[in-house]
Amino acid sequence: MKFNTRRVSALVALTLAASAALTACGSDDGEGGGGDSASTITFLPKNLGNPYFDASSTGGERAVGEFDGTFEEVGPTTATPDAQVPFINTAAQQGVGALVVSANDPTALGSALEEARDAGVKVVTFDSDVDPEYRDIFVNQASAEGIAETQVDLIAEQIGEEGQVAILSAAANATNQNAWIELMESYAAETYPNIEIVETVYGDDDDQTSFDKTAALLQSNPELKGIISPTTVGIAAAARYLSTSQYKGQVALTGLGTPNQMREFIEDGTVTSFALWNPEDLGYLAAHAAHALVEGDITGEEGDTFTAGDLGEYTVGADGEVLLGDPTVFTSENIGDFDF
Repeated sequence: MKFNTRRVSALVALTLAASAALTACGSDDGEGGGGDSASTITFLPKNLGNPYFDASSTGGERAVGEFDGTFEEVGPTTATPDAQVPFINTAAQQGVGALVVSANDPTALGSALEEARDAGVKVVTFDSDVDPEYRDIFVNQASAEGIAETQVDLIAEQIGEEGQVAILSAAANATNQNAWIELMESYAAETYPNIEIVETVYGDDDDQTSFDKTAALLQSNPELKGIISPTTVGIAAAARYLSTSQYKGQVALTGLGTPNQMREFIEDGTVTSFALWNPEDLGYLAAHAAHALVEGDITGEEGDTFTAGDLGEYTVGADGEVLLGDPTVFTSENIGDFDF
C-alpha cells in the first residue's frame, strides 16, 4: 500500500509548479510527474494549521488508505482564494487523480479548477463550495438550512428569545459562511421577532483577528446578548476572550466548533452549547467520493450512488451535491463522548 502525508507550504507549491512545468517540457525519464500520480487524492483546505481541517484530513487520509491510494494535504497558511490557486495549478501539472478543495471563494478559483479538470483531474469540493460548473461533486456537511437554523435556535434558547445578537464569521467571501448567514438572518426574523442581528464581522479564520473582532463587537454593542460564530476558529477565539472577561456568563456564545477545541469552555461555563458535524467523517466521505469519480463509478450526475466505506451508501443529489447528514449539538452532557 502506498500511503503518505505531505504538508506543503506555499513556497514549496510554487517550486513544485515550476518543476512540473519544466518536466513536462523537457523530461522523458519518468520522474517529476510520477507514474502513480493518478492514484493521488490531494486535499486542499482553506488553510493549514486549522484544527477543523486537521480533522477532515485525518478522515480523508483514512479513506485513501482503504483503497490503497496516495494521500496528500497541501494548502496556504492564510485563508484567501489567491493563496489556493498555486496549489491547484501544481496538482493539475502533476496529474493527480483528484483534488478535494474547501474553497475560499465561489468564483475566484474557477479558472484554475477548469484547467485542472481539462487536465483530467477530478474536482470535489467539501465544506465550502465553488460555483457548480467548476467541480464534479460538492460534499456538503449538512443542509445549509439545517446548519443556519440550529445555530439560531441555540442562541435563542440561551438568551430567552430576545435581544441583540452579532455574528463572527470567517472570510467575507467564504461561500458556506455567507449562505449560512443569509439563512440565519431570514430564519431569525421569521421565527424570533424579538432577536435583532445587529452586526456581522469577519475574523478571516485567524485566531488573533477573531479574538480582536470579538473584543470590538462587545465594545461597540454594549447591549449585546449573544454571538454566533459559524466557524471553528472564530468560536474558539471568541470563547477564549469571553472566558477571562467581564462578559463571561453575560453574553452567550454558540456556533460551529470541535469538541476538543471547546471542551474547556463548556466545562468552565463560558459556552452552554454549540454544534458541528464530524469533520473526520466529512473528509472521509469526500475522499471516497473522489475515488469513485477517479474510478469512473460515478460522474457526479444526480442519482449516482457510491459506497463510502463504513459510512455506507450515498446518493448524488441535485447540482452534484452529496449530503453528510445533520449537525450534532454538543453540551456538557455529551461532549465527553467525542474526541475530534
